[in-house]
Amino acid sequence: METPELKKYPQLEEVVAFHGHMCPGLAIGYRAALAGLDRLAVTRASDEELVAIVENDSCSVDAVQVLTGATFGKGNLFFRDWGKQVFTFGRRDESRAVRVALKSPGREMSREERTAFILDAPVEEVLDIREVDLELPPPAVIHKSVRCDACGEQVMETRTIKQDRKTLCAECASHG
Repeated sequence: METPELKKYPQLEEVVAFHGHMCPGLAIGYRAALAGLDRLAVTRASDEELVAIVENDSCSVDAVQVLTGATFGKGNLFFRDWGKQVFTFGRRDESRAVRVALKSPGREMSREERTAFILDAPVEEVLDIREVDLELPPPAVIHKSVRCDACGEQVMETRTIKQDRKTLCAECASHG
């Protein structure tokens, strides 16, 4: 897919620039994020008001980050390693959430065909979108950092492990 063709899709050039290339996974995240934002009637998060829960660590998540503004750093992007092209978006101010899942295309396609199908097909052919009851994760909390007694690196106090009267990071504790 050449760059001029990307211009017909709002913000897709920005998504591709962030990710580095166009691919089916990026198209999935692009359509899923736009569908979730639309259903929740919100725009990109400026802080933690919008939550994104992603069930994979594929290219699609880059599109979700760019379009929704949800990031690990802000504490409003959550990863569940379930290997599914499923995304849940939630509004903390309304305690509402929507689950967006990729539908099977029903036939084999080339990479280019799949990307075009995901971008151009009616949303109901590409995605299953439904409101869900979900207790959204609480906003991020900043915890005190302490020094690991083994490696000397700073670690969030709530992530330390006590072993033999020492305060250890999880990595040092696992080598114990």
